[in-house]
Amino acid sequence: MSTVLSDIAAQPAPSSSVRAFIGKKPRLLINGEWVEARSGKTLAVFDPATGSEIARVAEAGVEDVDRAVAAARAAFESGPWPEMLPAAREALLWRLADLIEQHAAEFAEIESLDNGKTRFMASIVDVPGARNYFRYMAGWATKIEGTTMQTSIGGVPGAKFHTYVAREPVGVVAQIVPWNFPLAMAAWKLAPALAVGCTCILKPAEQTPLSALRLGELIREAGIPPGVVNILTGLGETTGAALVAHPGIDKIAFTGSTEVGKLISKSAADTVKRVSLELGGKSPVIVLPDADVNGVVGGAANAIFFNSGQVCTAGSRLYVHRTIFDRVVEGLSAAAGEIRLGPGLDQATQMGPLVSKEQQERVLGYIESGRKQGAAVLTGGEAPSHPGYFVKPTIMVNVRPEMRVVREEIFGPVLVAQRFDQLDEVVKAANDSPYGLGASIWTNNLSAAHRLIPRIKAGTVWVNCHNMVDPNMPFGGFKQSGVGREHGRVAIDMYTELKSVCMLV
Repeated sequence: MSTVLSDIAAQPAPSSSVRAFIGKKPRLLINGEWVEARSGKTLAVFDPATGSEIARVAEAGVEDVDRAVAAARAAFESGPWPEMLPAAREALLWRLADLIEQHAAEFAEIESLDNGKTRFMASIVDVPGARNYFRYMAGWATKIEGTTMQTSIGGVPGAKFHTYVAREPVGVVAQIVPWNFPLAMAAWKLAPALAVGCTCILKPAEQTPLSALRLGELIREAGIPPGVVNILTGLGETTGAALVAHPGIDKIAFTGSTEVGKLISKSAADTVKRVSLELGGKSPVIVLPDADVNGVVGGAANAIFFNSGQVCTAGSRLYVHRTIFDRVVEGLSAAAGEIRLGPGLDQATQMGPLVSKEQQERVLGYIESGRKQGAAVLTGGEAPSHPGYFVKPTIMVNVRPEMRVVREEIFGPVLVAQRFDQLDEVVKAANDSPYGLGASIWTNNLSAAHRLIPRIKAGTVWVNCHNMVDPNMPFGGFKQSGVGREHGRVAIDMYTELKSVCMLV
């Protein structure tokens, strides 16, 4: 359908509890207390559905970073946290998860107001995902193991050695999370670090700081000791940069763009910090000739339009076998045209706005560059006349591999569709990218899927689905999509150091 001003409903008023929360004075969480930024500076928070300011948060500066690092270091080295039994850490994380569940409706509303996503989607994906992640990682607190080994140390006649390897928490961790899934990404960072006994400084994205602050209130309520989790709101180029460069930080965990990830790697190298990076993607969706067209249409639409396309694994490159290309693209165009844009708190909304004016202009700029390079827009391709940061679901065809819309991460509801004839051809095209985060294969031929999976250079390959994640399934990317993996046992490994012990007996 055509989306014009009258099609987009007004943003409903938030609940009284959310109004009370977002109206609080701007504060940072440092050493278990809510404190003002030393500079007194604040940042505005905007509702993406209206473009209007809805709150202000503190802007942490270098002095605030120093205070938070000192608090985290003290909490790591002394007090109740380093002496706490693993089972006690597990219980605290379960308590925090229970509190998230108790306040689930509130969190869904906050995520919608802050990010633009629909309250409904936040209520079935973001909030339960965060709750479940804390519960899953809580269980790992009591399951961290070391190993013993036999050694062949020579030169000491008759000597015997007892040797073992222990896992210990890496220390003070700075965790910088993105704006597309603010609460869930905070959980992905905090839960494994706390399970193993690290202390944390969480910096949410400046565009979406609200759910992290509400989580901070529940962290205090859960009884997590002061200094174990500190929350600094602020800008990436100031607050984030100060955290990355700080000599008191042992590890940086970052989720965001590849460009920023490269800057973090360079800065962290000066102090040889441990670094894990979950970065960008340009995920291919590969549709073989035997695939069920109806299933592909629904799946591919969800792969790119879920969360307004603001997903690192968004299925933004569609490769369909020539024999069914027209049918798939026609179905996708019809599906895209039926998506109802609107504010996230309106229950009729199917797709909310992008997170910011900057992101809206970025996405529209990519669409225009595709047009100038010869691509054709089948549907969408513009913003409705509305003060919110909306972009219509867009499908582009007649694209070429060298186009920016094919090669670069757009991070919006923009799909580029291409034909292929042979499997070798589509494998080459799918891998022709600096990214390697996710990919999906759509087929009823299990043998063909198994032949394709090892040839696709991506950290996750889905078959007949897309964007499915689980706390037990390692998540991360090949190539410039990142370093390290989150979820599962590998996330625990990422927040621990190995210590070899050799004892003469």
